[in-house]
Amino acid sequence: MPDSNTTVVVGGSRGLGRGIATAFAALGGRTVAVARDATHLTELTAAVPGLRTEVADAGAKGTAERLLAQYEPDRVVLVAGAAPHMAPLAQQNWESFSVNWESDVRIAFLWLTASLLQPLRPGSRVIVVSSGAALAGSPLSGGYAGAKATQRFITTYASDEAKRAGLGIDFTTVLPRPVPGTAIGRAAVAAYAAHSGVSEEAYLTQLGGLLTPESAGAAITELAGVDSAELAGSYLLSAAGLKPLT
Repeated sequence: MPDSNTTVVVGGSRGLGRGIATAFAALGGRTVAVARDATHLTELTAAVPGLRTEVADAGAKGTAERLLAQYEPDRVVLVAGAAPHMAPLAQQNWESFSVNWESDVRIAFLWLTASLLQPLRPGSRVIVVSSGAALAGSPLSGGYAGAKATQRFITTYASDEAKRAGLGIDFTTVLPRPVPGTAIGRAAVAAYAAHSGVSEEAYLTQLGGLLTPESAGAAITELAGVDSAELAGSYLLSAAGLKPLT
């Protein structure tokens, strides 16, 4: 029989994913962190006793189907993705420009379609962590902003299909502001500060309050408990918390 309170965090070993997996584990129930790097997962379980881990490539064919069948989760949080190549458009090549399409979009596509086709149990919820760049653009990160916007689009498509089929599965997207405490966030801050001709400290001051992996984890666990009737299709996540987007 499946556990009645199971969360699978895809990309749960580092950065935002680690903060989210840690937050769900603190609530009790069963939390499973999925990532390719066994070393980081081992470090995570040492810091968060009771957390389960799966060493797997979330973007490989069959991974989503296998893990969804194994754990039958109530919640799936998709955080996994690639670090974008930080450079202006003219200094990109197609391989560097498309890295987030081949990783972030692929992972979202595979897990969203698997959630619909297996399907997840009625009452389940899938939360796709995209980026605020999907709204504002990101001229120094190649195709990153477009890939993140596509994650939001296909999550909406999945939600519409679930409703038409009467599956009872909720889908929503969260678009976080920059998180300097992650590898991707640090690289973005360094690139945009240099591009603007200001120090990293000055650039961070311009951002206002800073989102952290811990505050993001708290926000995502809060979102997991929102009643289906009140759940928005997507949210902007900043240091001030979640803001529904229309």
